[in-house]
Amino acid sequence: MSPSVPLQEMIRAIRSARTQCEERGVIQRECASIRAQFRQADNGGRSHNLAKLLYVHMLGYPAHFGQMECVRMIASPRYSEKRVGYLGAMMLLDEKQDASLLITNSIKNDLSHSNQYVQSLALCTLACMGSAEMCRDLAPEIDRLLRASNSYIKKKAALCAVHIVRKVQDLGELFAPAARSLLAEKNHGVLHGAVVLITELCERNPETLAHFRKTVPDLVHIMKGLVISGYSPEHDVAGISDPFLQVRILRLLRILGHNNETASDAMNDLLAQVATNTDSTKTVGNAVLYETVLTVLDIKSESGLRVLAVNILGRFLLNNDRNIRYIAMTSLQKIVGTDHNAVQRHRGTIVDCLKDQDASVKRRALELSLALVSASNIRSMMKELLLFLTSCPPELRAHAASGIFNAAERYAPSQRWHIDTILHVLTTAGGDVRDETVPNLIQLITNASELHCYTVHKLYRALLTDISQQSLVQVACWCIGEYGDLLLRGECQETEPVQVTEDNVLDALETVLQSHMSSPATRAFALTATMKLSTRITDNVDRIRSIVSIYGSCIDVELQQRAVEYNALFKKYDHMRYVRKRVFVFLPLAFAVSLPVHLQVCDLLDLLSGSEEPLQPSAPQGSTATHQPINTASTAGGDLLDLLGGIEPTPLPPGLTLTYFQVNAECSIFPTAPTMTVYEKNGVTLTVSCDRQSDSDLTVTLSASNSTDSDISSFTLQAAVPKVCFTNSNETSCHHGYRGISLTILLPLQVNLKMRIRISYTRLGSAFQDTVQIDSFPGLSAAGH
Repeated sequence: MSPSVPLQEMIRAIRSARTQCEERGVIQRECASIRAQFRQADNGGRSHNLAKLLYVHMLGYPAHFGQMECVRMIASPRYSEKRVGYLGAMMLLDEKQDASLLITNSIKNDLSHSNQYVQSLALCTLACMGSAEMCRDLAPEIDRLLRASNSYIKKKAALCAVHIVRKVQDLGELFAPAARSLLAEKNHGVLHGAVVLITELCERNPETLAHFRKTVPDLVHIMKGLVISGYSPEHDVAGISDPFLQVRILRLLRILGHNNETASDAMNDLLAQVATNTDSTKTVGNAVLYETVLTVLDIKSESGLRVLAVNILGRFLLNNDRNIRYIAMTSLQKIVGTDHNAVQRHRGTIVDCLKDQDASVKRRALELSLALVSASNIRSMMKELLLFLTSCPPELRAHAASGIFNAAERYAPSQRWHIDTILHVLTTAGGDVRDETVPNLIQLITNASELHCYTVHKLYRALLTDISQQSLVQVACWCIGEYGDLLLRGECQETEPVQVTEDNVLDALETVLQSHMSSPATRAFALTATMKLSTRITDNVDRIRSIVSIYGSCIDVELQQRAVEYNALFKKYDHMRYVRKRVFVFLPLAFAVSLPVHLQVCDLLDLLSGSEEPLQPSAPQGSTATHQPINTASTAGGDLLDLLGGIEPTPLPPGLTLTYFQVNAECSIFPTAPTMTVYEKNGVTLTVSCDRQSDSDLTVTLSASNSTDSDISSFTLQAAVPKVCFTNSNETSCHHGYRGISLTILLPLQVNLKMRIRISYTRLGSAFQDTVQIDSFPGLSAAGH
């Protein structure tokens, strides 16, 4: 290829290359020729060679060796060479390269050139790649050109000033006076450049923003002229007069009217005129209307104008263009919190968008629909949302379920409706709900005592229908375990009567245990429910025992541990299975129990410290007690221990016996042992039993009973052992329905066990507080310790 090949032939040769290797060969040969000609002192084809090099650069090949040639051509007096030189500078140079500083002086000279096109080249180059240093040096020249008489130059200078303000914010004050004067121009190009420059100045400097708020009447006048002007072929776009300038002016008005009532009042009438007169059948008109809506919603506009803006967005929702529907819902999402009633008028259209095929539109419609849910429309909106949940894309299912849960929790009209809604979500999208859904629903069911029968019947039917939804299965298993006796009755006012046998219930739970779809957590729920049923049913206890025993060798450690513990209940402590009947409603404990921690025991409990506190022998043999009448129940045990801080003691009903027991490491409940009465007064009886588990590990069981015909109120029990003994207070068991005190005692050899107990209660309006010291225990030989 000869060095004088024209640009068109080089392009043709490159495009005709069959392989990339052949293309690289063509470019390498041409670049070598261009480089050789750049080294010649007098070359008439400089602009021709640089043009070919710029094309090579556009293809992604190295062209940095042409940078100095650009600098030389910019300094050329010929316009043809200047044009290619400036074009090369904009493409091959940037502010990070030192070569860009070499053209500063040439740009300054060309800004004062007599030819407007040469000035235009310099302005375009500075606006494209001018560095901060170049902007500082040339800013006065740009300010001078902003005041020139040539509209062509003023338009270019305004856009160059925008670049300078972005590079050096401090120079904004220099251009403010000239920018305001440009608003008096008739040329649309100058007006467009002026509005862009003022917008940039206002966004970067609050002081400048206050200064330009005085130009609101001028901008309103310009905008009105555009709206009411007739057809102008020079500026008309699809029937709209210069929509680009209209959009720029509306954006500037939004900035000037933000949080300013005076400026907002000055533009209210204009915005109403634009909103009503702009054609919405064309995309250009919708662009102007959209900017109008954003301006109305962002300034201190009148309420009627805001309603008009929301109605425009409502019309956008009916548009066939999905992009317009998307931006309409995005805008409505931003204002639904402040103009909730106005957005509610378009609820039907928004809900219809849930059926759109586009995933982005569906997501926006879902978010907006959830935001529109209120106490007045919760039932109708929830029907639509549940219908959407059945067919929504998998990526939206978790978000939809979470939103439905939150809305139901806030606006549920009744507990039954709340439970039904959550169960519907679990049936539809149980695998996509949050982890906390199961415990939250369990608490909701527990607190709705009048719906226990209805809920257990409904969950049982759901369990028979589908066991793939793990969250639903877990709640169903828990509910069947707690309220299985209600299910077996077969009578429920809220649902159709159904006859369910014990075998049917166990078959359902066994299906869950054996299903490959059940997770380890779900199997644990089912196994525990099966064990609970052993206290609810009577004819299938042996079957339950065999089901539980199977999982004693399960590979899952958690499931195996549960099975081993439950097997221990069946074998060694079968009489203790009935202690736990049913979970009560979550209320504060009706009984306060304080356990000893030897590091926190006060002098009263320091049994081995040598204290000679007299104790009146008013208790049976083996124990001593001190009676201390007190004025108020609030002081009972207040200075002794408060390990359950804040729990208020409540009555001990007549005829009720509370047995305190402990569950050991194998989760076996200790059997009853020989008992001894250690306190008997005012109808309150306290007995103690002791059971040794090893040479140093024993369990003390305490039982309190009320033999009177009236309640014993404010009952509190506290216990302590010597400091040389070790207790584990972390094993306290406080179950709903009974209260457990966990007192595992590690007793060193040759140490006699002693225990001091404080009892506080109120009977017939009189408060009592007694201290009992136990020196010997039934079944515990003093010889060993």
